[in-house]
Amino acid sequence: MPTNFNLMDAGRYRSSLRSPLSDQMPLRKKPRRDLDRFIPNRSAMDFDFAHFMLTGGKVEKECAAQCSPSKCAYRKHLAEIFNINRSRILSFKDKDSPSKDVFQESFSPAQTPAKRRRHIPTSAEKTLDAPDLLDDFYLNLLDWGSGNFLAIALGNLVYLWNALNGDASVLVAVEDDVGPVTSVRWAPDGRHLAVGFTNSHVQIWDSSTSKLVRTLKGHRLRVGSLDWNSSILTTGGMDCLIINNDLRIRSHGINVYEGHSQEVCGLKWSVSGKELASGGNDNLIHIWNMSMASTNSATQWRHRMEEHTSAVKALAWCPFQSNLLASGGGVGDQSIKFWNSNTGACLNSVNTGSQVCCLLWNSHEHELLSSHGFNDNQLILWKYPSMLKLSELYGHTKRVLYMTRSPDGYTVASGAPDETLRLWKVFGDPEKVKPAAKMTEPFPNVARIR
Repeated sequence: MPTNFNLMDAGRYRSSLRSPLSDQMPLRKKPRRDLDRFIPNRSAMDFDFAHFMLTGGKVEKECAAQCSPSKCAYRKHLAEIFNINRSRILSFKDKDSPSKDVFQESFSPAQTPAKRRRHIPTSAEKTLDAPDLLDDFYLNLLDWGSGNFLAIALGNLVYLWNALNGDASVLVAVEDDVGPVTSVRWAPDGRHLAVGFTNSHVQIWDSSTSKLVRTLKGHRLRVGSLDWNSSILTTGGMDCLIINNDLRIRSHGINVYEGHSQEVCGLKWSVSGKELASGGNDNLIHIWNMSMASTNSATQWRHRMEEHTSAVKALAWCPFQSNLLASGGGVGDQSIKFWNSNTGACLNSVNTGSQVCCLLWNSHEHELLSSHGFNDNQLILWKYPSMLKLSELYGHTKRVLYMTRSPDGYTVASGAPDETLRLWKVFGDPEKVKPAAKMTEPFPNVARIR
């Protein structure tokens, strides 16, 4: 068995794999200003002052030498009185508007700079070969750990790709009676990797030593979904069961959640670790509470959501609003829905027009990224909460079933049965993010004489 996998950088093939949308920013037309048609508001006009300025001022200049001192003083006093309503000349509004000098000072481009829009490349930064990547909507075969190693399951093998130097190696290799691999998930320490198999077993591997640490048993059918909550590994299988496994003890199976009637294909713990969201092929979403895991109640779930009309694999907890959950439906649903986990209420539903395979929140902006299947096989970046499309990323030729995010939160990796793994700088570029300047002197915002 080879110890190194040639995940060849496909940059030299980029001409054949380029996204149909160029990553160059479209030329922007210069904004045309002052094109409004002026519609006068006669009730707001001061015709006396206008007439004075059109006639009186000119007469004063012509006859200044002939005016007596008293007449000049009278005209000066008259001009001061009329100047009270000077701001209402050619006014669009009934209320006073600032004078020309104040307007220029307050609305100067230097004073109110527009927020610069982030450039979102529409083509993949890098494309890697990924042969034998399974075409199965219900599996989770891609994950990026905190140690900056990307794990990908290809058939009976699990490869680790080092994002720092591009090296790739085989971590796991199993026989056909065990595989193929059905799920992978990094532990929070970035060192241990959980791997689910078709034979219903789950293995824990130490990536630093490339050794098998432990094998977990409990499911009867394949394990297609995994997620960690500190030292607890939660597994979901085709047997409809969800099992909490505490790796600190010998009898690892501490809790079993029962509520789905078909395969569990999506599992996500909330950021707080108190709530677990599960999605299944029965079109259901359940919210489970960690504190209710040990109860003997027939209804263990906290909330049960039945609004989706197809399998729910895509689940993502919002990083900036702890009780907000996003979910995506399969080919028969094609919607992204948002839920309040406290009440179980559906807050919004957006029809995407295609199968929703994965969801990822941007940890730096209020944005959501979705990957899709039939028919365009694209990634879509949405602005939240307006859900306006910011960008669509094309390149994959088959449905984008797998998606994960780098530890710094800027790069997204997507995998598809077209046997490619693509890296996108969709959430920004850390090299272009400048840290805030440090204030080196006390009270820097206080004006002082230099």
